[in-house]
Amino acid sequence: MRGHEGHGVVRAHGDSSATVDLAAPIGREAREERERLLLRPGATFSDGAGNRAVPEEPDVERTCFERDRDRIVHSTAFRRLAGKTQVVVHPNDHERTRLTHALEVAQVATSIARGVGVNVALADAIALGHDCGHGPGGHASEEAFDAFLGEGYDHGPWGADVVLTGLNLCAETLDGIRNHSWSRPAPATVEGEIVSWADRIAYCAHDLEDAVAAGIVSLAELPADVVALAGRTRREHLATFIRSVITTVAHTGEVGMDADVAGALASLRRFNYERIYTRAESVAQSDAVIGVLRALVEFYAERPDALPADHRPAAEADPVRTAVTYVGGMTDQFAFDTAVALLGWDAARLPRGIRRVT
Repeated sequence: MRGHEGHGVVRAHGDSSATVDLAAPIGREAREERERLLLRPGATFSDGAGNRAVPEEPDVERTCFERDRDRIVHSTAFRRLAGKTQVVVHPNDHERTRLTHALEVAQVATSIARGVGVNVALADAIALGHDCGHGPGGHASEEAFDAFLGEGYDHGPWGADVVLTGLNLCAETLDGIRNHSWSRPAPATVEGEIVSWADRIAYCAHDLEDAVAAGIVSLAELPADVVALAGRTRREHLATFIRSVITTVAHTGEVGMDADVAGALASLRRFNYERIYTRAESVAQSDAVIGVLRALVEFYAERPDALPADHRPAAEADPVRTAVTYVGGMTDQFAFDTAVALLGWDAARLPRGIRRVT
């Protein structure tokens, strides 16, 4: 890196004696101190190695939430999101997957977290990991797996309590992942609440954009209140909704939106559900996904020896739960290919996607 001799130390503004050594590494302890100086009341502070189920030594360079973020990004579960449905099964090169959705949620969440002055690293970690509990084929996998688990299958708790347990993440990160869905209890941290809003903002905006590109809906069909308050395009929607959350937190100290803007977001979400998620082709796609996944779980539950060696249940383990864990970790294509190869599944019964067939 280029530099000039003598420029490694600068004086702090307004203080003739205080200096900052620009050549010194900005390690974990310095970052923790900056959080305590700069973050707003109510923000979550990093603390050494973090609150983990298995105690660890603190990292020299990274805060505990920065480590969580890195562990999630390098995990197998996160990589597999690239092969899992957001809305469209077998997406084209331009449509979202679970992975691109997670990245867009992280962008929205970190924008809000920076704007309100809370822990960006924690919001980023929660956002990137929030959907790691999703099975193949989108939300239809939850209905498929519900039949096999007494407590039901919810991708938030499943991600936090099953899929990501091996990463030994901080309790605050796991709480945000576990409770990001609005059907769950509110997250325990302000950063978790921000991710919950960011998830809804991101999917409402980008699922609409994908549906428009696929010819399913037109922007001209958007409800009038959405257009009036938030515009028509993804860019306008994101800017409006992000700014509303930041402004609301600044004025009230609570994570939320101005009532009118929140109403526009609710109207957009309702439009997406009626015109995209519950249209006949989408329902047919979901039914096909459910059929494939239930057949795979039943097969592996009855024949645990057919599982890969590192996925076979211990003697005391529940073979059904083990089968759900294995099938839930599959990508869309792997699940569908396995059904054809292993079960003799008729390829005509596989999900086709929500795009119109021409």
